[in-house]
Amino acid sequence: MKSNLTFIMAGFLLLGVFQSCKRNTSARNFNQVDTSRTVQFVSDESFAPILDQELYVFKSVQTHDKPEIIYKSENDAIRYLLNDSTSFAFLSRNLKPDELKTLSERNSQPMVTKFAIDAIALIVNEASADTTITVAEIKKMLTGQTKTDKNIVFDNPNSSLVRYLKDLTGGADLKAKNIYALKSNKEVIEYVSKHPDAIGITGFSWLNDPDADYADAAKNVKIVAVKDENSKDAPNQYFTPSQTTLSLKQYPLIRELYIINCIGSKNGTGAEFEHFLVSDRGQRIVLRSGLLPIKLPGREIMTHSNKL
Repeated sequence: MKSNLTFIMAGFLLLGVFQSCKRNTSARNFNQVDTSRTVQFVSDESFAPILDQELYVFKSVQTHDKPEIIYKSENDAIRYLLNDSTSFAFLSRNLKPDELKTLSERNSQPMVTKFAIDAIALIVNEASADTTITVAEIKKMLTGQTKTDKNIVFDNPNSSLVRYLKDLTGGADLKAKNIYALKSNKEVIEYVSKHPDAIGITGFSWLNDPDADYADAAKNVKIVAVKDENSKDAPNQYFTPSQTTLSLKQYPLIRELYIINCIGSKNGTGAEFEHFLVSDRGQRIVLRSGLLPIKLPGREIMTHSNKL
């Protein structure tokens, strides 16, 4: 009897160890097999306004799905992706060859889907007399070639916005004494709203329908019109970002928004949210946000023939 009891207890112990290992294995493989209804995305902080809107509607429709988005700097978002901490990321650029190589070494073939077009906006205080600037002037301002008493502020130094500005200036470091990195796009808007001598550089999506916690600050800033002297179509015109100027490629400071799917599966919560973003409903949310959707949603016009 005692030996039988010992055997039974050992069996339960082995079963518990097996189940524990199974749970651990499941946790390790969470990002490789998208079978759970709970998926964690990582995103560039710049996209919080549009993604929060998309996620809210998606979760109200797909009530069984529980996606979550962690907002990080672009560098951190890519690090999450390459370190296998997530399989879904939102970025403002495609993956580089070395990043694709790292992912392919772990048998991952990313699917890249473009879902919106955003703009980089320059903002000044409502009381400022500045209303226009050229691309050439922006480059000189960022590289310290133009002397100015204005403070230039942007979000954190590891953001996609800073990477964009470095690319714009040919890879130059932004080290001028009057250039300051804050912590977020929201802080940029708040800073400029309080300092008439400041120029802020922020994502355009943060200026459309701002949240209550910084809405008052957004009312106290205005967007500067930008001219691209090298434009073939309009070298003498200034443009502010809008859906029209983005669609016609008139506003020069634009960027595309992507979702990177490293699972490659068309099933599961991650793939469903990806599909939702490019669906008619998801693209309408982009349209209402002020950004430019990749697919312009169709309009249904009802006509009635009334006989007299």
